[in-house]
Amino acid sequence: MMWLTRRDLWLLAALTCGGARAEDVSRDPARASPGDPPREASQDLAAILALRGYDAVSYFLPGGPRPGSARFELSWAGRAWRFASAGNRAAFAAAPETYAPRLDGHDPVGVLDGRLVDADPLVFALIAGRLYLFRDEGRRARLVADPGLAERAEARWPGLAPLIEPLP
Repeated sequence: MMWLTRRDLWLLAALTCGGARAEDVSRDPARASPGDPPREASQDLAAILALRGYDAVSYFLPGGPRPGSARFELSWAGRAWRFASAGNRAAFAAAPETYAPRLDGHDPVGVLDGRLVDADPLVFALIAGRLYLFRDEGRRARLVADPGLAERAEARWPGLAPLIEPLP
């Protein structure tokens, strides 16, 4: 079972209907950079945008998460990952498990409850050098107050991971 956000459902509907170009659907104009190359619908369908386009490496840098650019994109684990710079892309390529969010980006509190809960890439915490994403600030506060919950979520994750449907 895979939980989809309204945005994900809208993206899939638009791509399957063929009425919209993928760049019109998946690229937030506020995050697009001038000169970003246009993307074809088949490319977006084959590689879903990770972290809604935010740079995974930037979570570990001063200033927190930054939007990535299609100019600095790579494919890993069936998703397209965007970065703010070539250096960040190279760092991720050298050690993707270090920078990718834990629990496949699902909310760890949901994992503790035995559910796959989508998370907001702007609600995050670095716990023991690992990136966790949360649905909301309340869930984040709960985990930050008791970091042992992250370990329990990690222990429960192998039982939930098979429920994720493979990406197209």
